[in-house]
Amino acid sequence: MAVFLRRTWSRYSKLGKKRKKKQVWRKPKGRDNKMREKRRGWPSVVSIGYKKGKSEKKNFKIIRNLKDLTDIGKNEIAIIGSIGKRKKIEVVKKAKEIKISIQNINIEKFLKKFQKEENKNESK
Repeated sequence: MAVFLRRTWSRYSKLGKKRKKKQVWRKPKGRDNKMREKRRGWPSVVSIGYKKGKSEKKNFKIIRNLKDLTDIGKNEIAIIGSIGKRKKIEVVKKAKEIKISIQNINIEKFLKKFQKEENKNESK
């Protein structure tokens, strides 16, 4: 799989030199741009044919409630969607019981954080 980065990312800090988050793809549009002309020896440009096959892609399942969590299959990866705090805590606790990992949340850290908040509220 080719890595697509803008042409001068290694030259400037604001474009991603030593800053991975800033390294993003921008289509070259200049008149004499060698990348746009797809010259040999220059980085490749995004085009049809670089897409991964269906077997290589990961199957993500967005979870919005407890029912979605129980419907997850073997090869699917759980991602918590935009839900409220109370429901999110319920879903994470259930995921810990069923032993399902969630891609965008560290379950242990998340539960520990809210246990601390509950303890503070109870002590007041």
